[in-house]
Amino acid sequence: MRGFTVALLALTVLAAGCSSDDDAATQTASTTTAPPTTEAPATTEPPATTTTTPPTTTTTTTAPPLAWQQVIAGDDCFCSDGSEYSYWIREGDPSNVMLFFDGGGACFSAETCDPNGSPTYSIQADDNPNAAANGVFALDHPENPVADWTMIFMPYCTGDVHLGTNAGHDYGDGIIINHTGYLNGLKGFEEVVDTYGTADKILVTGSSAGGIPVPLFAGLLADALPEAEILGLPDASGGYPSTPLVNTAIGGLWGTEGAVPNWSTTDGVTAAEMGIPELYRYAGLEFPEIRWARFDHAYDGTQASFSALAGVADSSVKAVLDLNEGLTEDAGIDLPVYIAPGTDHTIMGRADMYLLEVEGVRYVDWLSDFIAGEPIDDVVCTDCGALSD
Repeated sequence: MRGFTVALLALTVLAAGCSSDDDAATQTASTTTAPPTTEAPATTEPPATTTTTPPTTTTTTTAPPLAWQQVIAGDDCFCSDGSEYSYWIREGDPSNVMLFFDGGGACFSAETCDPNGSPTYSIQADDNPNAAANGVFALDHPENPVADWTMIFMPYCTGDVHLGTNAGHDYGDGIIINHTGYLNGLKGFEEVVDTYGTADKILVTGSSAGGIPVPLFAGLLADALPEAEILGLPDASGGYPSTPLVNTAIGGLWGTEGAVPNWSTTDGVTAAEMGIPELYRYAGLEFPEIRWARFDHAYDGTQASFSALAGVADSSVKAVLDLNEGLTEDAGIDLPVYIAPGTDHTIMGRADMYLLEVEGVRYVDWLSDFIAGEPIDDVVCTDCGALSD
């Protein structure tokens, strides 16, 4: 999966999802030989001889079904350039469901959004989880805690960290971008509610840009499915500071006010008040039964670069990670964190998910305990410099 992350967050609201019938596409391959033929014996005058052509057989081979099946979201769901939006489902145990939001950068200016220039985001929804084989997508890995779960994978192609509702924003010079990531994301929410509404446990997670909307969608699911156990685990998105001026400016471009949910905790909230720690606080206080965890690298280079790109004053990612955790826990929300050393970016879709160990605690064990409902503590590097080779 992509590792780009997003710049800031923005507001969040419950808006209607894209409409249109879902169309699941399956893929199989087959090859067939010619139909069986048998020639009659050939005879001549004495001395008589007979030759026979042995019959051929028909063989048909069918490729095994792909683990993930594509669902076309519909005419009202689209990517930044107006191209088709689709998402993916991997059928597994329907009582346990993972809703995963993909990453892929962000944009908030003509320079960063221009698809013909040097865009800092994914333009089209072209990530196919059938090609993924690491992290939670390693379906045959014996230590994968969600290997047999039903999974819904939401690609990302709108440059708005899955929080936008603004179709056709004009950046000038002919650069028109659809920031409709939240509306696309609602299709995943609806899929969980409509198809897997009796699930016992639902894990909402995502990497990089896909980590930022996790608190919002975890809250929406807790609201819609109060009998389900909801878990929220953002990956590689906890190091962005909440800056009111930047929140307002970027939120206005993306239309994040259209994603603000109708909760008691969001009554009267403005874009300026919607930052990373605020998203946890609004969802966590509204639905205190949600269980949270968070993963980051202490000096994540991608988070640092996007903060700078968005005009946020230079600060240490590790310092912001600590600040955001403190703001969340000061509000009364338990947020265990796992902070690894170095400048790497993301963990949930990487082979390192099974290899990483910090302060004697393997990440996959920490993750498995969290999912199983076992108590987990903060795991924070003491020597947080770049990882050695």
